[in-house]
Amino acid sequence: MTDGKVYPIRMLVTDSMMSALLLITGMLKIPSLIPGAEFQISAPFAVSLAKNLGFKRYLAIGVVASVCGLFLGAQNVVNITVAMIYRIVVGVILTLFRDSDLAVAVSGPCGTLVSRIVLAQVLGADAWILILYAAPGMAFTAVMAPLFIKAERRWGLQ
Repeated sequence: MTDGKVYPIRMLVTDSMMSALLLITGMLKIPSLIPGAEFQISAPFAVSLAKNLGFKRYLAIGVVASVCGLFLGAQNVVNITVAMIYRIVVGVILTLFRDSDLAVAVSGPCGTLVSRIVLAQVLGADAWILILYAAPGMAFTAVMAPLFIKAERRWGLQ
């Protein structure tokens, strides 16, 4: 990638497919009992990508997914900003605490928490309301991310 190494075809294809899946799962929402509190399947998927592929590849996959979403008109600059903050927080936590199962469980909710605080600043909204509505998704991510990691490893994604 950026360290002067050749980007093998297998990695290129895998990362392209993961970018497309990340974009698609970001568009899929799971409804919640609270109106407006639906959450994306992409959050636990993103955590599993960061854990299995490493921070640099995960970030590159996320950037490609965001650019494609922007070009398709499915995302705007605010969506991309929130997603990139989420990705950076998740990636940093998983990089610092590489072998920790606890880091896997808390990285997604921490990413959501920080991105909601930034979103509140951008929109001039109350951060606590945004965090409250994101709470079901944060719990879902904490529970599902370890399962996504195991599934990806079973499929040979490492």
